Amino acid sequence: MQVPGLVWILTVVGIMGLVAFDFYFHVRKAHIPTLKEAGIWSSIYIGIAVLFGAGVWLFGGQDMGAEYFAGYVTEKALSVDNLFVFLVLLGSFKVPRADQQKVLLFGIVFSLIARTGFIFLGAALINRFAFVFYLFGLILLITAGNLLKSDDDDDRSANNVIIRTARRFLRTSEEYDGDKLFTQQDGKRVMTPMLLVMVAIGGTDILFALDSIPAIFGLTQSVYLVFTATAFSLLGLRQLYFLLDGLLDRLVYLSYGLAAILAFIGVKLILHALHENNVPFINSGDHVDVIEISTGASLGFIIGVLIITVIGSLLSPRGRAQTYSSAARRHAAEFLDIETDPRYCDEIYHKLLDEVDHIKALPEKHRAEVRKQEELMTLLERAHRVHDERVAAGSCYRP
Repeated sequence: MQVPGLVWILTVVGIMGLVAFDFYFHVRKAHIPTLKEAGIWSSIYIGIAVLFGAGVWLFGGQDMGAEYFAGYVTEKALSVDNLFVFLVLLGSFKVPRADQQKVLLFGIVFSLIARTGFIFLGAALINRFAFVFYLFGLILLITAGNLLKSDDDDDRSANNVIIRTARRFLRTSEEYDGDKLFTQQDGKRVMTPMLLVMVAIGGTDILFALDSIPAIFGLTQSVYLVFTATAFSLLGLRQLYFLLDGLLDRLVYLSYGLAAILAFIGVKLILHALHENNVPFINSGDHVDVIEISTGASLGFIIGVLIITVIGSLLSPRGRAQTYSSAARRHAAEFLDIETDPRYCDEIYHKLLDEVDHIKALPEKHRAEVRKQEELMTLLERAHRVHDERVAAGSCYRP
């Protein structure tokens, strides 16, 4: 599909307008989004992406429409997986809840810029070197294997190489100054942890792009569709973070589903490479007569795997146990070390009590697994003790 320059310009301006709107009307003034606000705006951004896809289907044809939706669904699923890492990063840097929106929006903008660069680089490589499809397929197969490893993998932790490098070379103050990037300390202008966490988010986004860009090129080679599917999957990610906050830990099988999808696309890429082969040491440079997987089949497989993954996660007792224990750990840490607003601290503590009640209602097998988490047990004990001390001192908020 040949896309006129005017359409490119209008598309880029529209995406930039959506980002600017998000900043000026939602992020500029620090606040904690309500579940209603996050739900409404997540629906709006998804609706915009679907309407755009309908336009592609109408003007570009069924094949182009299916390629767009396959790319969008895949990139959206990978973006949700990325939210797990954002959750770890924001907790590691102890970013106050009201200031997390600015960090997330920065991460989205940086990711959009970085991925745009990777998209045009990938397209140039594909046009010049036939073996790139083999390389992309191999990258996806390796990534799929890595996703099956333990969640304690270094790339998922808050102490990966990007963050260690940032901590080494960027000296910051120990305390936040609202959402400011710089502050005054002992008469000197220094960076705040807000800037450091943005650097960490941005660096991690580059690592994410190395997986997602080969994946979408396995579904479509149209640079316009790759760009728009990637952009629309990122827009609204900030709202989705707050909407899925309590469900992220529940998606215990998401990594398995993504591994299956990436492996599937990796195989699809290699089959396509064999079909278009001109690499001299493979079949003497001639194409290999292999089956190619259609875009419709790819879209059906991706949606089917995601549905099975999400339903399996939500119905799993293990998922409920992980949801409650992870949420309790996060809220205990927020209550003790991050939040200072008495109103929000009181709200967090009551959420923590609800999560403890849910844990107590789990089957004994899963309660025993939670009790083995010594760090969580210590955090809960500290949270209860600190709350009692605040009540005694009259420093807790009471409605």
